[in-house]
Amino acid sequence: MQVREVMTKRPDYLDADATIREVAERMSKSNSGFEPLVEGDRIAGTVTDRDLAVRALAQGKSPDDKASTIATSDVLYTFEDKEVKEVLRNMQEQRVQRLVVLNNPDDKALAGVVSISDIASKCQDDELAREIVNCSKHYH
Repeated sequence: MQVREVMTKRPDYLDADATIREVAERMSKSNSGFEPLVEGDRIAGTVTDRDLAVRALAQGKSPDDKASTIATSDVLYTFEDKEVKEVLRNMQEQRVQRLVVLNNPDDKALAGVVSISDIASKCQDDELAREIVNCSKHYH
């Protein structure tokens, strides 16, 4: 099974110059804890609900500051043609719950987002299910 089969296609995203307030409002409206920031069609960073809580508050940021000041700019990503098992192992090694999905190594345009829950909801493979359980143990 490839990532394109389980990922969230065309995810919400904001422009790289969005404010912390705009990211928080978008997360609230979409009930999501993850927001990609893009510049053109390229990924510029990601902001998580944890970034809002820990980085923004701890650093005394204003809601009107640029979200890029709290974003992760060294974005972990995968490509939509990668095998889900390989991606899940990578997520486990990196201790992340979500990865940005890019269309291909040449364009590197945002194609989607894949999360452990995306994989779990479409999982019909017992071996893969065990890997999901092992991967999710890191987040409790």
